[in-house]
Amino acid sequence: MKGRESGMPDEAYWASFFDPHTVLDRLRLPQNSSCNVLEFGCGYGTFTLPAASRTRGRVTALDIEPEMVSLVAQRAQAAGLVNVHAEVRDFVEHGTGVSAGSQGHVMVFNLLHIEDPLALLRETHRTLQPGGTLSVIHWRSDIETPRGPPLAIRPRPEQCASWLTWSGFGPVVQVELAAAAPYHFGILATRAAD
Repeated sequence: MKGRESGMPDEAYWASFFDPHTVLDRLRLPQNSSCNVLEFGCGYGTFTLPAASRTRGRVTALDIEPEMVSLVAQRAQAAGLVNVHAEVRDFVEHGTGVSAGSQGHVMVFNLLHIEDPLALLRETHRTLQPGGTLSVIHWRSDIETPRGPPLAIRPRPEQCASWLTWSGFGPVVQVELAAAAPYHFGILATRAAD
């Protein structure tokens, strides 16, 4: 994968950075919906399983690490979440493999420090249905954080918003995550109708 890896910490430590349900509320992932959700980089499933509990649609969870994908699949099965499809995929190199315009919500969390964020955002735009929502969270660059990529490669919220606009999203709005994810900023964007 042509990314700049920041490393995944121990799972319990990672989980301490987020209140996943509140983050998803703030990022407007609807409850009791039927939209399909695509997650770039599912990791431990921190957001995968809460997202799957909110929708009757399919939640496609992609990650390059087979161990993470296996863990997410096992946890989804144990929780009775039959709508989770976890897949090993290098989406930076090979795209997502999902049909164009098939997703109602896409989650790109802690990834826009990769070498070519615009390619990733173009793929995100391709997958979203018109009117669909992209939610982005990333490590803040204005404060020291206990984890995350080096400050020098972290994008600022304004930079991410500019990339989203350039990639065809609009409107683009910053979302306050506060105590739900104090080391992160959030952005919401919509794919305009064609």
